[in-house]
Amino acid sequence: MGEESHQAPPPVHAPPAGPPPPNLALSRGPVWNPAEQLLQLHYCIHSNPSWPEALLLGFQHYIVMLGTTVLIATTLVPAMGGDHGDKARVIQSLLFMSGVNTLLQTWFGSRLPTVMGGSVAFFLPVLSIINDYTDRTFPSEHERFTYTIRTIQGSLIVSSFVNLFLGYTKTWGNLTRLFSPIIIVPVVCLVGLGLFSRGFPLLANCVQIGLPMLILLVITQQYLKRIHPAAHPVIERFALLLCIAVIWAFAAILTVAGAYNTAKPQTQVSCRTDRSYLMSSAPWIKVPYPFQWGTPIFRASHVFGMMGAALVSSAESTGAFFAAARLSGATPPPAHVLSRSIGMQGIGMLLEGIFGSVVGTTVSVENIGLLGLTHIGSRRVVQISCGFMIFFSIFGKFGAFFASIPLPIFAAIYCVLFGIVAAVGISFIQFANNNSIRNIYVLGLTLFLGISITQYFVMNTAPDGHGPVRTDGGWFNDILNTIFSSPPTVAIIVGTIIDNTLEAKKTAVDRGLPWWGPFQNRKGDVRNDEFYRLPLRINEYIPTRFL
Repeated sequence: MGEESHQAPPPVHAPPAGPPPPNLALSRGPVWNPAEQLLQLHYCIHSNPSWPEALLLGFQHYIVMLGTTVLIATTLVPAMGGDHGDKARVIQSLLFMSGVNTLLQTWFGSRLPTVMGGSVAFFLPVLSIINDYTDRTFPSEHERFTYTIRTIQGSLIVSSFVNLFLGYTKTWGNLTRLFSPIIIVPVVCLVGLGLFSRGFPLLANCVQIGLPMLILLVITQQYLKRIHPAAHPVIERFALLLCIAVIWAFAAILTVAGAYNTAKPQTQVSCRTDRSYLMSSAPWIKVPYPFQWGTPIFRASHVFGMMGAALVSSAESTGAFFAAARLSGATPPPAHVLSRSIGMQGIGMLLEGIFGSVVGTTVSVENIGLLGLTHIGSRRVVQISCGFMIFFSIFGKFGAFFASIPLPIFAAIYCVLFGIVAAVGISFIQFANNNSIRNIYVLGLTLFLGISITQYFVMNTAPDGHGPVRTDGGWFNDILNTIFSSPPTVAIIVGTIIDNTLEAKKTAVDRGLPWWGPFQNRKGDVRNDEFYRLPLRINEYIPTRFL
């Protein structure tokens, strides 16, 4: 037998190494790091443009806030029994108090560049007061108007103590410590989106001038500024004033040419430049003074409804303060600053009751959007705008001239400005984990309910102010109907409860609390004192517990 030969198997070699797997993150472009402050602003909160430019920018802020002021007076004064002269005087009072409250807020309140304007959150309690006096017999309609506004005065005076208590006891600031970026996103978003009814629906009342205004503003402010580098800063900052002048002149031409002579009465009111009757009814000079309508009337049933509106104005202002801080280059306002600002808002509401305003004030959302539109977040510019408010509130004929701008022109502006504020709210998500399913759930539910619940209340509210909550207690109805008709307020309620009860401790990092925490404390971030300290070294003379 022959021997069998046994040979070792050939060695097995590893396959040649292929190219490394692609880095999917890099292959899709750069990753943007979170930015605590916007870097594209030309002037931030404590830097100032030249005086001529600041004056023109301040006048622009005055024009922007004028739309809501005229809308409030146009809606409420006729229902109260007032005539065109009464409407002019109400507009003067609203402008005067807006100027005073804005100065107080920028000096001793939030210190942010926020304009304080009339709040539509007070509509429901004011309508409730109007309805209570509809069936009563008065010697004249003017007497009914005067009696109604005196009752509003009394309600504003008493309800102002709600904000004073929440602010200066630091209750409101302690509440905001429960916030996280996951809550701030829907709250700030709904500060802008919640005002959608004052956008295109109001514009559509006169498409002939509203739509051209919207298109012209977008084209001029965003596209024409790129034609030549020298024109870029001028058009970017003042395109709004230019577009208003052009479309206002266009509306005047249509009015004189008789384009609306056969139109419906509502169309004529919205489109014509001579249907406000403010120029003919406004006094040349009139200084608003305390109790100009008479002694305030205090009724408990009306006071409680107005307290609900005071709570809503605090919630809406809080969301607006975060948006203003972002668009002015400041860090998020700490808890003690929010308490101080809400307390100052209570002082402002007290003054409004004394001077005879028809509604309380809140932060003007459109003026916050203007900070982003012009890329100028200077505090001085907003303080200069107060001078225009007070001047035109005293010299009525001059103020009435600008107050005669048709409301659809303002509505076109709001379509842009409210959208900017809503988008600023979305930007806060960069500080939290937006890939967390838990965060997506809280965000989605809060945002949807903030819109859906309030839309139900608005759709089921009658023109006389009666909402879907109808119990035997009218004051109770006013409180609930007012609170749940405000998108930011509903977002704060829903978001705060869910975000702080749904795996709150386990997901603290995903919620963005490590980033958020330092900004909520007085000395948590060195920039807090830079942006929010009081002027003239007042901090050194006031006990810390009152700051």
